Order: sequence, then C-alpha cells, then structure tokens
Amino acid sequence: MTTTTVGAPGTPRRYLHSLWILSARDLRVRYATSFLGYLWSVLDPLVMSVIYLFVFTFFFKRDVGADPYIVFLIAGLLPWVWFNASISDFTRAFRRDAKLVRSTSIPRSIWINRIVLSKGMEFLFSLPVLVLFVVIFHAPVGWGVLWFPVAVLLQTALLVGLGLLIAPLCVLFSDLERTTALILRALFYASPVIYNVGDLPEPFRTIITFNPLSGIFSLYRASFFPDLLDPFAVAVSVVMSVLLLGLGLWVFRTLERPVLKEL
Repeated sequence: MTTTTVGAPGTPRRYLHSLWILSARDLRVRYATSFLGYLWSVLDPLVMSVIYLFVFTFFFKRDVGADPYIVFLIAGLLPWVWFNASISDFTRAFRRDAKLVRSTSIPRSIWINRIVLSKGMEFLFSLPVLVLFVVIFHAPVGWGVLWFPVAVLLQTALLVGLGLLIAPLCVLFSDLERTTALILRALFYASPVIYNVGDLPEPFRTIITFNPLSGIFSLYRASFFPDLLDPFAVAVSVVMSVLLLGLGLWVFRTLERPVLKEL
C-alpha cells in the first residue's frame, strides 16, 4: 500500500498546503454542523464577557482591571478562549485521527499545528466582539495596537510548544487528558483574564508574572491601556515560550515512535 507524500519532510510548501487543508476542514466541520455557524465565534465570548461584566461591575462593584472594564476583560478573554480550546484539543490530537496519523507520511507535527491554526482563526473571527465594545465605550486606541500582532505570534509559539508536549504524552498516559482539564480550570484564575496583575498583593503579583500568559495578555491590552504594558512580564513570556517550544520539539521527536506504536 502506498502512502501520500503530501507534506513530506523537505517540502515546506506542501506542508503548509496540507496544514491549511486540515485546518480549513476543521472549521468547515465545526460550522457546517451548527445552525448559527460562524456566529458561535462571536456569541460565546460575548455572553461570557457580559456575565463577567455584570458580576464584577454591578454585583461586587470592584475595580479589577481598567476602565472601560469590558474592553479590558475581552482583550484577555478572547486569547484565553484560543488558549483553552487549543490545549483541550491537544489532548485528543492523535487519538481522534489515529488511523490517518498512522497511514500517512505527513509530518505528525501537523496535527498539532492544525489545531493552533484553526483555533487561531476562530480567535480572529471573534475580534469583532472586541471592536464592538471599543466603539460602544469609546476606548482609546493608540500606538500600542502595534503590539497586537506580536502577541498573536508569541501566543502561537507558546501553543505550538505546549501542543508538542501535551499531544504525545496524552497518548502514552491517558490520565493526562483529565489532568489537563483540571489544570486549565485552575489556570484560568491563575492568569490575568479578569484582573490586572498590578492590582495583586505580593507575592501573588510576582508569581502570576511568571505565567507566560501574563505578558501575552499585557501585549494585547496595550492597544487600549498602554500603561498596563509590563516589559518584565513580556520578557518572561518570550523566554518561556521559546524554551517551551524547544522542549516541545525535543520531546515530540523523542516520543514520536512510541506514540505511533501506541496508536
């Protein structure tokens, strides 16, 4: 039986073509089976944002971020949804398409990168929610908007590195899927999604700063709140993202054969 050579090593154009086809397929499946389709990319973060807005600004009446709080919140919530959805899918990246993973010669890293790309596109599709509230609440948009694509690239590198770690380990150790779900629940509150790191007392401020998402969220929010840009947190995010990417590549190459045997 012959196998396809699309995306074979040494052919970056074919790899990118295969990556695009698989990512586009994921999006078509997601939207084709839903009545609202694309609108779910907007409605889901919109509903979550409104709930948090009422809880923190009307019920508790606490200053947990910046003004307007809804813009501060969504600027962190949307990239968190991208992060959370990607990590969740990494745990099933190989088992979901086990037969295809075994039978094709496509580099197996594509099963990680397709998740990052498809979920990243959903993130971009949800940005009109952010734009809507920026317009409604007259949030200022300054030079910090130039940091937005930097944040996207940095988060992409972080997710690829984590995906290369999580996906093969979840094949070899099935309990890691449930463990990852529990970690994600805790990580939501350990990440500055609904609050500003600068408002935390020590030592929590320092601890949260070493969460790589802190610097990434700081870059996203710099578009509207330049004073919240934390250079130290950003530097930590860059270093940790690069280290995790390198570690992920090493672990993935080491575990690729055992994973294929397990599948």
